[in-house]
Amino acid sequence: MLETLRTEVYEANLELVRRGLVIYTFGNASGLAREQGLIMIKPSGVPYETMTPADMVIADLDGHVVEGKLRPSSDLATHAALYRAFPTIGGVVHTHSRHATAWAQARREIPCFGTTHADYFCGAVPVTAALTDEEIESDYEANTGVAIIRRMQDLDPLACPAALVASHAPFCWGRSVADAVHNAVIVEELAAMAWQTLTINPNAAPISDTLRDKHHFRKHGPGATYGQK
Repeated sequence: MLETLRTEVYEANLELVRRGLVIYTFGNASGLAREQGLIMIKPSGVPYETMTPADMVIADLDGHVVEGKLRPSSDLATHAALYRAFPTIGGVVHTHSRHATAWAQARREIPCFGTTHADYFCGAVPVTAALTDEEIESDYEANTGVAIIRRMQDLDPLACPAALVASHAPFCWGRSVADAVHNAVIVEELAAMAWQTLTINPNAAPISDTLRDKHHFRKHGPGATYGQK
């Protein structure tokens, strides 16, 4: 079932390793077959070096396993919540990449200090509010998704394709699982550059809205001019 998506999700998970965004069994990537309402996701706790495409698990948008011999990622409920809330996305990635996770642990958004950041995010990479004890002790993974969705209210998920979960780590998304991986790589790079910017100049200020929008909308939206037609 969904063999093309199965291969795409498998390769996306391996790309997280190749890009240095995960170690051991950290992290997970999923893809959505929206027409069928089915999620393809990495199995829980399986080492990347032994994982095969056949190990990918299929679940529905309510988080119920439809096909697969292994347990799905423990973050399945978070992925499912994001797919239900953001109808334009087709892939979700969760990592504990070093610099982005450091910002999440500090409970600080990543400011948009320059044009490299603006090329991908029309503003800061947001950080969620901390989960309450009740949210943690009840349905933790689903409530993680709720926290992201709450923070993303009034934001376009394609103009802001990631959020930092407070005290946890980043979740990223995109039109496809490959796009989501791409955005996860970018978030880690932006996190590292922002940290270095503040190290060089602790008083550094975010880029102006005018310059931010000029760079962002050169690449995104109906008036985009970057790249080839």
